Amino acid sequence: MTTPTVVVGGYKVASFPEIGGHFWVYLQYALGLRQLGCDVYWLEAFRTKGHAEPDATALATFRARMQRYGLARKCITYVTHSNRPSPKAPTEYLDINRDEAEAIFEKADLLLNFHYSLSPALLRRFRRTALVDIDPGLFQFWISRGQLQVSPHDLYFTTGETVGRPGSKIPDCGLNWINIRPPVSLEHWPYRFDPSCQAFTTVSSWDSPDWVEDGEERYENTKRVAFLKFEDLPRLTRQPLELALFMKNPRDMKEWKQLETRGWRIRHSGEVASSPELYQAHIQHSRGEFSCAKPSCMKFQNAWVSDRTVCYLASGKPVVVQDTGPSAFLPNGEGMFRFTTLKEAAGAFDVINANYEVHCRAARRLAETHFDAKRIAAKILSFALNGNAPRRDSTEPPLPAS
Repeated sequence: MTTPTVVVGGYKVASFPEIGGHFWVYLQYALGLRQLGCDVYWLEAFRTKGHAEPDATALATFRARMQRYGLARKCITYVTHSNRPSPKAPTEYLDINRDEAEAIFEKADLLLNFHYSLSPALLRRFRRTALVDIDPGLFQFWISRGQLQVSPHDLYFTTGETVGRPGSKIPDCGLNWINIRPPVSLEHWPYRFDPSCQAFTTVSSWDSPDWVEDGEERYENTKRVAFLKFEDLPRLTRQPLELALFMKNPRDMKEWKQLETRGWRIRHSGEVASSPELYQAHIQHSRGEFSCAKPSCMKFQNAWVSDRTVCYLASGKPVVVQDTGPSAFLPNGEGMFRFTTLKEAAGAFDVINANYEVHCRAARRLAETHFDAKRIAAKILSFALNGNAPRRDSTEPPLPAS
């Protein structure tokens, strides 16, 4: 059997090397595909800042990371000068010349694309294309309101469990959605049991100009709003809670102090997540994860689970995460606790700490059973290359056996 060639289309990884967790989002897919024997390339637009030294530093960091994970000669990086999507195919490549890039596009069996506004001219270079939605609910909402124009792909995958399902609150936009789960490479995220770890942690953005307008309803769709609803949680538990947040403006700093007075430990995200290795070490030295979700997740009831949370699970760290809607497979009570109220969240810590190792092992089993990157990659290839077309009324097929 011929080894499939897959190009993974990443987004804003090279341009923003200081966000270590973002790198892992796309790397998990690349690692899963490589574990299946695929020849994997990484395709990405590099947004130049117009200053030679910062650009060179960012690219050097990106290339070093690619080399660390076996992708040194597999990068196809092209230059863009604007955030606005271009209808034209790129012409200026950084690591290989244009002819070499075109040859890879021609031989590729699949483009697995995470860049929602990728040039349609570039998409046409590939014989088979699949878009992966990692913003379930919001992504379909943006399309349905004309806020986002997405060029046609052959297949559409989504990490939202309820997208495309009967009764979903999320518009399907007339597309056949294939439900997958956010992957984690179990080989690269091993089990790390350490009962001396103290704090339940998370890493998150804080504020952003992210508002959702749906008819007469308008709401701020930020982690800031989500966490502030639970700001009194430390007063209900003896469990240390730590948030590593990206904060920068005066209101952020005021709210930083406000959270600290209520018992939270606050750190700047750059201290713990400015590289993929720091991000991983921070998770592996945590007792577990506590995190809230953006309001849109509850509005859309997308049963969302984050790519960060599955890294905690794989590391054997129990998670206490906000309930984003009924799920056919996510548990509530062993390894993972899904809360809606302060009381539920506080109670989850008591249950976990009463039998910590049991919940650590349960967390790892969840990752192995539901989020194994190799098995998720196999499902993607089964649909993309073997002609397994989805049906709108179908339930999600099980992941392939490992």
